[in-house]
Amino acid sequence: MTAPDLVLAGEFPAADHVRWQHLVERVLRRTDAVPEGYDRPVEDLLATKTYDGVLVKPLYTAADAAPATGYPGLAPFTRGSQPDGHIAAGWDVRQRHADPATTATAVLADLEHGVSSLWLVVGDGGIPVADLGTVLADVYLDLAPVTLDAGPDYRAAATELLTLFADRGTAASAVVGNLGADPLGHQARTGEPADLPAVAALVAETAQYPKLRSIVVDGLPYHQAGGSDAQELGAALAAAVAYLRAITAAGTDVDTAVARLEFRIAATADQFLTTAKFRAARRLWSRVVEVVGAKPVGQRQHAVTSPAMLTARDPWVNMLRTTLAAFGAGVGGADAVTVLPFDSAIGLPDAFARRIARNTQAVLLEESRLAGVIDPAGGSWYVESLTDELAKAAWAWFTEIERAGGLPGALSSGLVADRLAATWAERARNLATRADAITGVSEFPNLAERAPVRTPAPPAPTGGLPVHRYAEAYEDLRDRSDRALAATGARPRVFLATLGPVAAHTARATFAANLFQAGGIETPTGGVITSPEDAATRFTESGATVAVVCGSEKSYAELAAPVVEALKAAGATKVLLAGKGHRESGVDGHVFTGCDAVAVLRDTLTTLGVPA
Repeated sequence: MTAPDLVLAGEFPAADHVRWQHLVERVLRRTDAVPEGYDRPVEDLLATKTYDGVLVKPLYTAADAAPATGYPGLAPFTRGSQPDGHIAAGWDVRQRHADPATTATAVLADLEHGVSSLWLVVGDGGIPVADLGTVLADVYLDLAPVTLDAGPDYRAAATELLTLFADRGTAASAVVGNLGADPLGHQARTGEPADLPAVAALVAETAQYPKLRSIVVDGLPYHQAGGSDAQELGAALAAAVAYLRAITAAGTDVDTAVARLEFRIAATADQFLTTAKFRAARRLWSRVVEVVGAKPVGQRQHAVTSPAMLTARDPWVNMLRTTLAAFGAGVGGADAVTVLPFDSAIGLPDAFARRIARNTQAVLLEESRLAGVIDPAGGSWYVESLTDELAKAAWAWFTEIERAGGLPGALSSGLVADRLAATWAERARNLATRADAITGVSEFPNLAERAPVRTPAPPAPTGGLPVHRYAEAYEDLRDRSDRALAATGARPRVFLATLGPVAAHTARATFAANLFQAGGIETPTGGVITSPEDAATRFTESGATVAVVCGSEKSYAELAAPVVEALKAAGATKVLLAGKGHRESGVDGHVFTGCDAVAVLRDTLTTLGVPA
């Protein structure tokens, strides 16, 4: 007996783009999402724009063409720097260490449990240069490469590390790792001019180590200043070109110069944009390598889960953010990945946090087999289109920096700072209105949480580009609330005057509670309020001095005005209404989806007498 031929979804009519557009239009018009007189394709209402102006459409098809991406291991290396990707051994799992008190034991625990290389912060704010030998005493340096991050002390740190190799009798041909020189990154962070000839000299002096990289091209300063993905890539590309110029001008051949560079790039919880970012970065670098006349070679990439996206409040959610970021970087073909521990925004990570960080990668590699496919995103119309658009935006920014005289000059003139500040201002607006939501902070906050206590991290270098975290405005508000709690024994509070039955007021009461708790403000509710007298009595019992009226449009029409009057008569210094309408009710303002939540919360805390 033979089975009949089966046709997948054969009982359904064939789908096409026009039919899909028609269905989308029906749904959007049914929900009143189509503005009056709108004459463009309605699916455009579902499109979004990145901070680089790249339009992300709701559906991609074969008509969304992108340039040929070639093959893995071949120029332009969009699909990966190696022909077989990371199938053989997975990507390099790299853990960051900066605590001089615990690093000696912590690195051994990491290496015994899945970490394959070390990222050591050395010098001010990290491990003393003289202690490198102690920290690495039991580490097999030929098996566990070390990447140094020593800021202005990179030469002393490099000398110390190379001395360790020499003392252990390691052949020059077997020395691996990265000396971590990055004076342009230091200039971006501190404003101190970069000494590029000194970097060129270091490359020349270490020419006998063919596998040792000397320079890190760090994109994190531009990312942490609030920049977009293309701005980070463009600035990093400009830094790399500046290093190539300096190194080759000092007499080193261009192929050697290219081989000495490694790129450090931020990975965010936007998994598709992160994947496209790493693919675009390789394509961009391939073009630079081609132009400078070097032999084709892939870009060495170190992905770091974004420090800017980490939160100090509800830090447990950071585990989810870093998982998505590591996933995006792995799919994008990063060569090394560092998952920052979930408590990094609080202070120095503890052993549990480091364990979770390395196990996140272990699950992705060993259980999910994420490295078992070469370029798993390749061929996706969405990812290929996004990669192409992101590469174009980054190249445009890179060429603008070059026209301004290169990255050193663009940093000194303020061009880079001004452009990043404009992007941060746009991002900050979206964060304030919660268009860019932060789970556990701007959405679904937990006022009763007990945050972990950590040893404070050493202060980061200052004087150059600012360092932002996306949650900073909300966390400042929560800090104000905590200080009030410590001083008075109670948090600031806003009374929710919930009109009508539960079904009528739940939606807006939940919205208001979520909004005000994001600023550390408690939100006692009035239950089922059916009269102005009920509202006034329960407001007085709550001990609050500010109220928010929450209900349905019907209950607003019947009760809003008399309830507002009763609340003010009972001593309310300010009465707000959840929703945009009913201005005639006498309220002092409105809270609604898309309002400036940060401004509302700041004003409310000030009204409640909470010091800034």
